[in-house]
Amino acid sequence: MKVVSFSLEQGNRYFGRIDGQRFAIGRRVSYQGRKGLMNVSGTAAQRYDRSQFRGQHGFWADFIHPTATAEGALFHTLNTYDRARFTFAFLQFAAHVPNGDFVAYLRALLQLPLAPEYFPDLTVSGGRICRIGDDALVPLESDTSTDGLLDYLNPGSAEVEDTEVIQAAKFVHWVQNDPLHRQVQVDVGLAHIRAKMRRLAQRYNLDGAEDRICLLVADISHQGRARAPVIVNALASADPFAALLRIGEDSFGERIATLRREIKALVAEGTLGLRRYDLASADFVP
Repeated sequence: MKVVSFSLEQGNRYFGRIDGQRFAIGRRVSYQGRKGLMNVSGTAAQRYDRSQFRGQHGFWADFIHPTATAEGALFHTLNTYDRARFTFAFLQFAAHVPNGDFVAYLRALLQLPLAPEYFPDLTVSGGRICRIGDDALVPLESDTSTDGLLDYLNPGSAEVEDTEVIQAAKFVHWVQNDPLHRQVQVDVGLAHIRAKMRRLAQRYNLDGAEDRICLLVADISHQGRARAPVIVNALASADPFAALLRIGEDSFGERIATLRREIKALVAEGTLGLRRYDLASADFVP
């Protein structure tokens, strides 16, 4: 079993130690009356590299690159300070969504060989994440709620609790030291995006739509920065790509700038701008 120790240094920085290895867990931050942890710093080796996963996932490994970059791209990207209470991974999987990306991710993680070392009190039973109690398994999530899981990961938002720091430390250390963990992140993230793209294509009539258009609609949906009527209006405009790219620019200027830069680079290298979404195959085709 992995034993976690941690310290608060330099006023707001938490550092952990597992198996004698010291590492950064995250900074203590405040946001809209909440307090939590944030970790968006790391090395190039700790970031999502689409070239490493293109052999398995093809064009989808490139398709997700701008969104991943906008989300931080670090496999240990951490946020426990907003209403989601616990988000993690290179695409910031959010734990507050029932059957969402984080839930699917943790279910898959708990099948890995090192799972009992990091989370000996968790298991998957009947397709649900459960805590192993003294007398019975206690489900932490359902089709309608992840409240139990949120309490397990981050008991509250009024302050940074020891539990929150320890659970975050386990995720950070595990993903930094286990390539199977990183593979699960990518596999779950791309499966989630592919499934969502099919739903978005049906909702917004994107059958035959250019890959750049689909990427922006998927990114808007992933971040949740606009409702359906705004997306519909942008798609109906004379220049859908430009209109979609402007959505949220006032509030999320840095993200929009990142998307614009990364999409431009992918177009220049001949990766984007050459495919269209085919709803029948749920894939992009030349």
